[in-house]
Amino acid sequence: MLEGQIPIEDYESGNTKNKWNLNKIKLEHKTISEYNYIKKDIQKGYANRTLYINLNEGIIKEKKVTEDMKKLFTGGRGFGLKLLWDSIKSNTRWNSNENELIITTGPLCGTTQYPGSGKSLCLTISPSTDIICDSNVGGFFGPYLKFAGFDAVEIQGKAKEDVIIIIDGEKGKISIETAPLEETNSHMISQQLTQMYSSEDDDKSRQKISIVSAGMGAENSYWGCLNFSFYDIRRKIPRLKQAGRGGLGTVLRDKKIKAILTKVEKFDGVSNNPADSVTLAKVGTKLHREIRDLDRYQCNMRAVGTVHLVEIMDEYDLLPTENYRFGSFPKASKLYSQNFYKLFTKIIPDGCWHGCTMACAKTVDHFTVMTGPYKGEKVTVDGPEYETVGCGSNMSIWDPLWVLEFNFYCDTYGLDTISTGTSIAFYMEMYEYGILNKKRCDGIELCFGNAEAVLEVIHRIASGDKGEFISIASKGIRRVKDWLIKNNWGDIGIIEDCGMESKGLEYSEYVTKESLAMQGGYGLTLKGPQHDEAWLIFMDMVNNSIPTFKDKAEALHYFPMWRTWFGLNGLCKLPWNDVEPSNNPKTDDPSKVPEHVQNYVDYQNAVTGWNVDKEELILQSERCYNWQRAMNVWLGRGSRKDDWIPYRSMGPVTVMEYISRRERYDKYLNEKIGISEGKIEKMKIEEKIKIIYDYRQDQYQKLSDAVYYRRGWTPNGVPTPNKMKKLGFTDPKMLKILKDKIITDEKAGLNIWGGKYNNKEKNPNDGIKYW
Repeated sequence: MLEGQIPIEDYESGNTKNKWNLNKIKLEHKTISEYNYIKKDIQKGYANRTLYINLNEGIIKEKKVTEDMKKLFTGGRGFGLKLLWDSIKSNTRWNSNENELIITTGPLCGTTQYPGSGKSLCLTISPSTDIICDSNVGGFFGPYLKFAGFDAVEIQGKAKEDVIIIIDGEKGKISIETAPLEETNSHMISQQLTQMYSSEDDDKSRQKISIVSAGMGAENSYWGCLNFSFYDIRRKIPRLKQAGRGGLGTVLRDKKIKAILTKVEKFDGVSNNPADSVTLAKVGTKLHREIRDLDRYQCNMRAVGTVHLVEIMDEYDLLPTENYRFGSFPKASKLYSQNFYKLFTKIIPDGCWHGCTMACAKTVDHFTVMTGPYKGEKVTVDGPEYETVGCGSNMSIWDPLWVLEFNFYCDTYGLDTISTGTSIAFYMEMYEYGILNKKRCDGIELCFGNAEAVLEVIHRIASGDKGEFISIASKGIRRVKDWLIKNNWGDIGIIEDCGMESKGLEYSEYVTKESLAMQGGYGLTLKGPQHDEAWLIFMDMVNNSIPTFKDKAEALHYFPMWRTWFGLNGLCKLPWNDVEPSNNPKTDDPSKVPEHVQNYVDYQNAVTGWNVDKEELILQSERCYNWQRAMNVWLGRGSRKDDWIPYRSMGPVTVMEYISRRERYDKYLNEKIGISEGKIEKMKIEEKIKIIYDYRQDQYQKLSDAVYYRRGWTPNGVPTPNKMKKLGFTDPKMLKILKDKIITDEKAGLNIWGGKYNNKEKNPNDGIKYW
């Protein structure tokens, strides 16, 4: 038995610091609403119904999944978009009563024969961006939701008091219950509810339960994440995976939901009732063998998970340090993967869904908490992932144990580590420049490297601190920028250029200054700068395999569409390209891993009984990707101005940055811009910065032209009605919204291509057929 958290056997004993009387807690529950349903078998990957819950009215009902819905939206994120479209308004915001929190699965979700098949997709209107955010997450909830009988759960309205929602697949019963005494923080409530609702007092029963929760940090910030539990039989505790981006946990707590629980009666390798179980087993076995034989020589995910990226990013000057000012640092080796490997508990397999031999869900057990309300307790820390380690480097904190402390508290408080870390790194830089100071930071010395100050910030956020700085800082970079500018604190250009957000969402942890394609991969996205749409740095910067605007535009079409496909089906993307067949370098297009693409064609056909090819997979994604962009237009945020990115992601903002890479930038001025070496030597650094600034801003606009053109959008980044019709959409409301927007843009002079496609090719014209 591990000491991590509170062992199940000690819940009601006097052997722990935290003594819970679970019987007393449950007796305080009051049932608000109940609904009984008929349990049915899954058919070729689909439950063929979704679950709708309205907390205001106590309504619980089923919605049918039609064949047309499958054809146009496939599943997963696509189903979530369809459900949102049918339920919200163009002026719906994150805390509007009609906003929904949706958790979906996908036709391949819950498969145990193929690695990475346990993902849930979560959608809502984001508090950070005011548009749709989507986030994928591991854990058992998505598969269990489907096996309990539903392809999605759709929650609208707000409860009057804290509640839990129980989806009981054993009894065929949905209930909403008040939950006044349960803990809110996720590592606690997930344990309480796992024990409380387990049918029997044993591990087998506990493993059939999964819980979604968000802690006190989510309640008091815009950074709220959702924690999805999966019961670990070896550790005898529920562990957590996160749907991190966009404030999903903030919406959960705004609805006064403490947790959503699902439980299943049983499941196995054929619970999805695949059309062709033989082919499914064959294609899955092939990948299992590849992972077993090749992973240790490639990414080593089974040993260290995603933290293997730290040393790679540092080597290529891509590891964010001091708010992305630099891409490497002398102390970076302290955060290399071998230092975390020493701390990880070596238990294999270690996946977050059954049958995933990638097994990248690493943990540190027996970690002694150093600060805050759980100081001195021993816990299990899930992770860290690369992004969380990158938050440490970005704040110039180089202690692996501190990273684990930050990881643990962000998780249990329900705070997205990326938004939290990236935001605080920006605040630290503003502190260094005197734009922020101790007084303006509510008494916190928020300078780079001050680990205690970072933890004080997140503890004060979780406690509901009402100080002016904490209240605004917890809402993210965009709101802090506006606050600083409103108070005339600091140069507006420095504030805007250094704050790493776009659309209101904070950047994830990669330095993109020398990769125009990756700048587009962050800016020309649907929800904001998150690397799950396109990760093109190596193709662009290292391998130089996409040199022209046309090449970059093609990559920024294909890879976002391909990665979107995983979210339509309930899959993790890591088994696609974090292990590759040994002959992949010899294929026509190694970046696409063509053998694995064919695996997914065979996989989807085997489960659903369809007869699709690799082109149809891209079309499935293109439908949903364009639909989401069109919904963003409807919500008022889907055009070129919204694809703005801060200059820090394009090039050097400060003299310090330029000096640190002087040779690189001087060479760039000479070779790319055509300034002679003699002239460069005589120029002031500020003048060099301005020239590069203007040039790279222009390059980004030209890239935007090329990408919009490739995607079949207008010069202002709006999907055309004609494009939507070609994808199979006939919804008259959506087509009219897009037509009206394009007409408005034309009157404003916004439908003109801004720059050359590239320096050698003819400018694209505006002769696209819009209607």
